[in-house]
Amino acid sequence: MFIDLALIYYVSVNPADWDDCIGQLLTELTGVGRLVLYISEQITIYFGFFLLLTGLIGNSLNIVIFSSIDTYRKTPCAFYFLIYSITNILYLIINLTSRIVSVGYGIDLTRTSIIWCKTRQYFLIILSLISFTCSWLSSVDQYFVTSRHANLRRMSNIKWTHRIVFLLILVSCLHGIPCLIIFNISSITNQCINSNIIYAIYSPIYSLTFTCFGPSLIMILFGYLTIRNIHLTRVLVQQHIDRQLIKMTLFQVILIAVFVTPYSINVVYILITNGMIKDTNRLIIENSIFTILTLLTYVYYSGSCYIFLISSSRFRRTVKEKIFNWRKPNQINPIQQPTI
Repeated sequence: MFIDLALIYYVSVNPADWDDCIGQLLTELTGVGRLVLYISEQITIYFGFFLLLTGLIGNSLNIVIFSSIDTYRKTPCAFYFLIYSITNILYLIINLTSRIVSVGYGIDLTRTSIIWCKTRQYFLIILSLISFTCSWLSSVDQYFVTSRHANLRRMSNIKWTHRIVFLLILVSCLHGIPCLIIFNISSITNQCINSNIIYAIYSPIYSLTFTCFGPSLIMILFGYLTIRNIHLTRVLVQQHIDRQLIKMTLFQVILIAVFVTPYSINVVYILITNGMIKDTNRLIIENSIFTILTLLTYVYYSGSCYIFLISSSRFRRTVKEKIFNWRKPNQINPIQQPTI
């Protein structure tokens, strides 16, 4: 769940000063500050729309491929990819769409609908948790698959994978319940905010642990262990499709490291410098950087299909055959019987 941590913290602690803060920001903005703010808004609109479009197409392709091809459907890692793609497409629809509409057209339903204010936060926290957890679970599964030890290889089991995913969805739904209670539309700021100071402290800790550094570190670790297993094992136990999935999983590690880690570092910076006195232009510049880095995290939600296309020849062939019909099945024409 990617949230404006500085905003939530400030409003939670100093709600009465909000109007003065906004007025000061608008009056003290210099030409540079206004330019940075304008550029940030344009990037959100156009780059955000590009990510939304590519994400909807890419994740839809993932869902079709991983749910309809028997070889993928019976593989634990591919099942994680399927659940991951479903949650990603829902996350993009719920979060990125509302973000683009809010910035581009000034329409923000979280300011007018208390139900949407609560449910949007609820779905964002459970979808992001499921998505990132499925990502690192896929890397753990590939470590099991490539292991020389039979006991570890047996842990890559589709029945256990179904149970793990069911448990993950259940825990995620329970974990998001507080959002339905503590998020409300502030009468002072007219924004959907969390008014609970304990949750305001917990939220960045959770974000850094479960949707930022945690998944990145786990995937990097098990990606390294998987590569080591491959070097130590001349012949993989599974067939060619599993070697393709290994490559797809390793490219997922790169996707998270490149597009999620910078956001994580920026969150740490915000928390460290939260008590510092900053002028208006610095606040605008920092918020614009935060906005851009947040947008980059959506590459994680929208880019998996294209990473799979780059890393896996098997996936490319499957997409061509299944979606674009580049290789049509042979047709048998009926034999014409001669007439007498």
